Amino acid sequence: MRRSFPKSLLSPMVLLLVAACGGPDEAELAAEADAALAAAHADSVMLAESMYDPAVFDSISWESNQAALDRGEVVWAISCMKCHGVVGAGDAGAVVRGDTLRPPSFLAEGWRFAEDQEGLRRQVFTGTAEGMPHWGFYGLKYRDIDAVATYIREDLRGR
Repeated sequence: MRRSFPKSLLSPMVLLLVAACGGPDEAELAAEADAALAAAHADSVMLAESMYDPAVFDSISWESNQAALDRGEVVWAISCMKCHGVVGAGDAGAVVRGDTLRPPSFLAEGWRFAEDQEGLRRQVFTGTAEGMPHWGFYGLKYRDIDAVATYIREDLRGR
């Protein structure tokens, strides 16, 4: 009768063998994984940038500015507030790969999109290599991006 090796011990033994043979340690593996993830995220940002079409916003119309603000508030609550904070002060933070991201305050004097609606729309659509999601890939439609950009600039900054 042939005896088989218990499969439940196979993975731990392989790890021990790799460790004994001088394979990469956990910190090296984590650093490699982080680098690969950062490269993939940067690639996605570049792809989103190539897909972004500012002319689409020319075809968006709202029955009123208040309708855009109302929709923007909903999008803000679902997609943005968890990182940017309740009032856009950049104080909620999000933990990504063990690091707490601190987005900029929309309320700060000199905030770079204060007078740049198109730039803000682009930023929301494409995200950043520093960790902001590329919402154009995550399902926000151009209409939602227009609404949340309007809400940020006209409501949050106007408080």
